[in-house]
Amino acid sequence: MSETLLQYLFTSLPFIVVVLLALLAVLGIGVGLVWPRLLVYPYLCIFFWMNSTSYGNLSVFATPGVYSRGSGMLLFPVVLWYVLGAWCCARIAAGFSGGLAPGAAQGGMPGRAQAQLAGSAAPCNLLPWFWGWTVLLACHTGAAFIAGVPVKDALAPSGFSNIVWMGPLVALMLLSFRTREQALELARFVMLAGLGRALFGLGRWAAFGGDPNNVYANMNAIRIRLTFFDINDSLLCMLAFSIAAVQLFQAAQGRRATLWRFLEWLTLGATAACIVLSYRRSAWFGFMLGFAIVMLRFPPRRRVQLALAALPLAGAALGYAALRRLGQTRGGSGLFYDMQSRRFGPESERVLELKLVLGDILAKPFTGIGSWGRYSGYEQISWQANPDGGLFLHSGILHVALKCGLPGIALLAGTVAAFVLAARHALRSLPPELLPLGTAGVAALAFMIPDVLVGTPFPQVRTTQMLAIALALPYVALAAAARPALPAPPSRAGAPRLRIQPVPA
Repeated sequence: MSETLLQYLFTSLPFIVVVLLALLAVLGIGVGLVWPRLLVYPYLCIFFWMNSTSYGNLSVFATPGVYSRGSGMLLFPVVLWYVLGAWCCARIAAGFSGGLAPGAAQGGMPGRAQAQLAGSAAPCNLLPWFWGWTVLLACHTGAAFIAGVPVKDALAPSGFSNIVWMGPLVALMLLSFRTREQALELARFVMLAGLGRALFGLGRWAAFGGDPNNVYANMNAIRIRLTFFDINDSLLCMLAFSIAAVQLFQAAQGRRATLWRFLEWLTLGATAACIVLSYRRSAWFGFMLGFAIVMLRFPPRRRVQLALAALPLAGAALGYAALRRLGQTRGGSGLFYDMQSRRFGPESERVLELKLVLGDILAKPFTGIGSWGRYSGYEQISWQANPDGGLFLHSGILHVALKCGLPGIALLAGTVAAFVLAARHALRSLPPELLPLGTAGVAALAFMIPDVLVGTPFPQVRTTQMLAIALALPYVALAAAARPALPAPPSRAGAPRLRIQPVPA
């Protein structure tokens, strides 16, 4: 009898899972139609706290995890379909509320004030460029179909489909956080998420040997422990660091509880230490660029004070970390020991890779090799000896030029230019309470410049979605600042009282 029950239980598990997923989907749609940002926060938690790479991990069970789930049958991972579904809910919610932020409509609010609040947000100048990326991907998919290439190869993340998926997340965040209160709530959430991730990384570094994805120790025989090898964890630390720094040192400081000031100081120290101990050169250079953006938000006198106090400490920490890592490299102690062009040994294959790619770019400058293509000669690169060999390279800009040609470069330049224009406006016009959120997005994009130049950002789901989060933050702050504050409901104490006079007999 018990065996029969167990057999029924195991055979019905798939149906139970399907029913539970359907119920969760219905519940999620209901919540998303009323409070879309409650669908955004779990999504942000996934990308903030879940690692996306197993490179450098010696364990045979290491996998990329959630960022590849569903990509076989659904062409794209489930997390990306989630963000598209959440965007649909937020779009419908905005339509029903007449453009108001969900949950912002108040019964006692005059109709004229509601209309003013609904139409005050500035449009996002990034969205037309993401539509351009979508059209370009559709053209590549059509060309692949004509050439007999499977559609899944044309839409694979090794091309540029991840750039297209940045658009729905930017739009979702703009639809979900549309009042000042919601923007401030988002800023605090990002800071606390970065603080929690940094404390986890530092604790694991101090007590448990650091990140197991340690390519330096496991593959290059460099005896160091590191906090996080994945650049996205350092990117999250940069976001949290920027919010805390601007809150603490900007010219106009609002009154905050002592607990929040303590958390901001803790965030400042923990996130900076976590970036330094990542031992990633791209993270070090990016941190200096992001720190420069943050410093420009302060008055000149305070900049000098912070420079005199912080730069010697930061320089000493980075210098010590650089000596720890670079002093053990076989190619020498130079900062760019693996990017020397005078030889093509195992430690200088990045230069060889770029030279091979440049030949294909010059051969097909207008169309590129296609989103599914592989560059010629990739077999000479040791790390390309796998099924994905030749599909990616260590330069985000050259990756776009190789796959898309001049149309891709034009779209990339337009996207960057549109963000720069909006970022300049945001940093000059945001009110003090929203300036930390806007500055964090700009500093995070500056932090990622080295990785875009010499890293592999676009084939990675987590990296592109983290870039989209950083892109959206200045626009969220601008939209929140453009909306007038909601009027307070009338006080009962000040309302006229109705006196009942007795009727004379």
